[in-house]
Amino acid sequence: MITVSVKWQKELLKAVEIDTTQPPYVFKCQLYDLTGVPPERQKIMVKGGLLKDDADWSTLGVKEGQKLMMMGTADEIVKAPEKGPIFMEDLPEEEQAISLGHGAGLFNLGNTCYMNSTVQCLHSVPELKSALINYSQSGKSNDVDQSSHMLTIATHDLFNELDKSGKAVAPMQFWMVLRKKYPQFGQMHNNFFMQQDAEECWTQLLYTLSQSLRSAGSSENPDAIKSLFGIDFVSRVHCQESGEESSESESVHTLKCHISHEVNHLHEGLKHGLKSELEKNSPSLGRSAIYVKESRINGLPRYLTIQFVRFFWKRESNQKAKILRKVDYPLELDVYDLCSEELRKKLEAPRQKLRDEEGKKLGLKAKGSASKDNDVKMAEAEGSSNESGEPSNSKSAEGGPSEKETQLTGVYDLVAVLTHKGRSADSGHYVAWVKQESGKWIEYDDDNPIPQREEDITKLSGGGDWHMAYICMYKARVVPM
Repeated sequence: MITVSVKWQKELLKAVEIDTTQPPYVFKCQLYDLTGVPPERQKIMVKGGLLKDDADWSTLGVKEGQKLMMMGTADEIVKAPEKGPIFMEDLPEEEQAISLGHGAGLFNLGNTCYMNSTVQCLHSVPELKSALINYSQSGKSNDVDQSSHMLTIATHDLFNELDKSGKAVAPMQFWMVLRKKYPQFGQMHNNFFMQQDAEECWTQLLYTLSQSLRSAGSSENPDAIKSLFGIDFVSRVHCQESGEESSESESVHTLKCHISHEVNHLHEGLKHGLKSELEKNSPSLGRSAIYVKESRINGLPRYLTIQFVRFFWKRESNQKAKILRKVDYPLELDVYDLCSEELRKKLEAPRQKLRDEEGKKLGLKAKGSASKDNDVKMAEAEGSSNESGEPSNSKSAEGGPSEKETQLTGVYDLVAVLTHKGRSADSGHYVAWVKQESGKWIEYDDDNPIPQREEDITKLSGGGDWHMAYICMYKARVVPM
């Protein structure tokens, strides 16, 4: 790490730090934050000419305390006439963000699209934002280590910046703290940061937040991440050879859609993943035996995250290879038939209420008996439910109590898709496609938010080299009870 000064127009920027382990593009992003000059407009004079984004600092001879010269014009806001129409670019940044109807994009700091796409998907969860605000106000708990605390605060700060900024954000602080907490995201090859697996970033970030927010949670909701994303399983493990049988329970944050030549749809892949074989020691046989594990969902979350298991380790090439097979997924997902009998009974009344509400909209009379099929869409009620499907005192996005208690129905609506384009998890490009509160979809390709049509979102199902769904996030449809 060296410190330099930068002369730009009439300003002298003092004590600007350069991390020589990172490419010059990261330094340009720092200058963008300080001056408003976008990286592509910056002309910085160094030994041998202009500073290139991918140059090697060790060959440039930049020394401690050196003064660098930068040329380039900052983003300008055009002033409107005193009495005339007000254009979006004339508004303050916070008002620009509101007018745009979506959050800002994120600059790619050098193969960080995996991180950017993960952040954009999780940023779309208002209840997570509320939990982070509460954490930032309550202060660090003694139960949380410093690196987890710093990453949680950095997540809150980045979410806040995305909401308020009318232009792309450089997630420098978040990236630095993420690499400190999880050094694998700082791996380098030929002086460049390597591409990483977005699912690993998603999993590690949620794990950290679950530890931090649990310690700061209220007595009513001690585990915010579990209530938002936690999926409870109950499993029957039996050995046909010995007749042994046992039951297990576990909680995870993600459902797995296993892909084989038999799987053409998400629902088939989810069913496939609920049954598996494992080899373990049999006490009665005194040797290893094959056991069959059959699982059912016993508790549902507010947000259902599904990973398409597209990558596997290929020994010949010594890398994660990709399954390109097309697997369709719906805008509306019903997981009732994947649930345990216990949970199905709890879901029956809310599901009937869901049908009745929609029936009223269509001018139909409510039926007295519950049907397990043909669920139809209704407007989503405000509030949330706990992971077991029991009624809960739900809260609004601002954190205040709602007027009615709500229950889950087992029906979910697609709100975010994280896609991968390329042949390997450690290469290619990740993009986030996120549904806004207005109902419109935005494609977040790093710093470039692009409006998309809803009918095009389900076309990201694979079958070629185009963007294909790697992680889907669904939001629960709830009803007041």
